[in-house]
Amino acid sequence: MRGGYTVIDLFSGGGGFGRGFEEAGFKVVAALDNYPPAARTYKFNFPHALVIADDVKEVRGVEIASLASLAPGEVDVVIASPPCEPFTGANPRRMPDPADRLYSDPLGQLFLHAIRLIGELKPRFFVIENVPGIMERPIASAIRRELTHAGFRDVYFNVLRAEEHGTPSRRVRVFVSNVKLKPPKARGPTVWEALKDLPPPGSSWPPNHEEPPEPPKRHRRRVHRLRRGEGLIEFEGAGGRRLPNYVRLDPDDHAPTVMGTSRFIHPFEDRLLTVREQARLMGFPDYHVFLGSRDAQYNMVGEAVPPPLARAIAEYLAFLLDDG
Repeated sequence: MRGGYTVIDLFSGGGGFGRGFEEAGFKVVAALDNYPPAARTYKFNFPHALVIADDVKEVRGVEIASLASLAPGEVDVVIASPPCEPFTGANPRRMPDPADRLYSDPLGQLFLHAIRLIGELKPRFFVIENVPGIMERPIASAIRRELTHAGFRDVYFNVLRAEEHGTPSRRVRVFVSNVKLKPPKARGPTVWEALKDLPPPGSSWPPNHEEPPEPPKRHRRRVHRLRRGEGLIEFEGAGGRRLPNYVRLDPDDHAPTVMGTSRFIHPFEDRLLTVREQARLMGFPDYHVFLGSRDAQYNMVGEAVPPPLARAIAEYLAFLLDDG
């Protein structure tokens, strides 16, 4: 039945998770995201999917299944990417108490709504993506407890690295699921292998390859002197952690983690990357189009699950589904 498996995509964003599953032969039947540029982007790229642009707190699993012409229990896989801001160490304003990040932070509570909808939809498999911060003991214990209450006895916290699964950039993510995920590894291409065949910015193809914004004015003269891997500026994350931004990419290495707020300097030119170039570093195909403002496009790219990593997970789940 390969190619006939169904997926519902919660907190679907710009479609990285869904793209990987469709590349593996799954069919996305429904997606949920209330961010207007993301909902429009998803519908543009997956015109066959039902896209629900609504507040997750107001949506019920039976409604999603019904609109997708399915009944709860008929869904093969539910994937979800609830917001990571409450849990990531890059957020200097995250709540000090780990449990509060899940139960008190309004964004953190969306993780609980993902679990609620998964429990209501009753898929054969679920996969929830987030940052390693959810593995702190109070948070992980609470997630396990909530999923048990939702009807899932087996809960696994799978740590996967995107660069080990075909992605040109580094990214460590945790995928919570009801099965141990063991997708085969495949080293991702380097920065230059990913970018070298692109035309100059402003070309008619591929989309989202318009002229990029300028670096901050007060730093522009320093761009030329940047060494590989060096950043123009630093920002402060949780616990005083210093994180570089406007990093000159090393063409012979994987890119650093692509984030919605991060920008990269081209490895050989004194300019920022275009949205398409950053999308290439995440493994998006050129035909995947991002809609909305330029900032919205950068954010959707940086907040996505890299499609090659998503595909590796999907192919592994397809193997399990094929096996019965």
